[in-house]
Amino acid sequence: MALSKSNKERLKAKYGEWALVTGASSGIGKALAENLADAGLNLVLTARRQQVLEEISANLQAKFAINVQIVIADIATEEGIAHLLKSTKDLNIGLLINNAGFGTSGYFHKANLESEANMLQVNCEALMKLTHHFSQAFIARKRGGIILMSSMVGFQGVPYAAHYAATKAYVQSFGEALAHELRPLGVDVLAAAPGPVASEFAERANLQMDMTLKPADIAAPILKALGRKSTVLPGFLTKFLVGSLRTVPRWGKVRIMKLVMGGMTKHQRA
Repeated sequence: MALSKSNKERLKAKYGEWALVTGASSGIGKALAENLADAGLNLVLTARRQQVLEEISANLQAKFAINVQIVIADIATEEGIAHLLKSTKDLNIGLLINNAGFGTSGYFHKANLESEANMLQVNCEALMKLTHHFSQAFIARKRGGIILMSSMVGFQGVPYAAHYAATKAYVQSFGEALAHELRPLGVDVLAAAPGPVASEFAERANLQMDMTLKPADIAAPILKALGRKSTVLPGFLTKFLVGSLRTVPRWGKVRIMKLVMGGMTKHQRA
């Protein structure tokens, strides 16, 4: 799915000239970067894999004639965030996409504590720090946009992905509130809550997923919703899954998600 001409023009006029995308080396982050490049925005792409980012950067510059700056950083660390902010301090960034994140699955009491702490740092702490920094910059200019990557699992507890879902509940709640706080100050905030997506996420989280969305299917709907909504459920599958649970009480949603996630993680308990 591609952005319409009018949406491309709106994005560039409202949020240009530079956009910063974290976790840009694959999946949703890469798809969002491609859509923004197509809209004519220059890009700062950050992730940990230098060779992958260099290839993406070269392709985007050749195809769309934009400027791309890559920043190799681990934003789970204070040093990584400081390096990213220092590398972008002289750029007129008008759009922040907090996409970096990963998941874990299985029984929480059996999880590797270091991995769980690292996920919390990436999914929540780094997102919070970058949002705080750039919201101040955007307020000073009286314009800007922030996209926070939530998930449909953030709307209730999810057994067998308890901690991951909790990190996304943080992101969802944070985004909903900030949308109201920052809108009067000229800054648009959007929480994007997709359903299951075919990407490297599933492999890292050790999940076996049957029905999935493609990153390209949800990137354009996310960007289209920025400035128009505070939460978007991108893709038909997301809308169907969330909609089917809309009238179910929260305790019932938790039990349903236990069945769903149980199917995705049964190979871990076999």
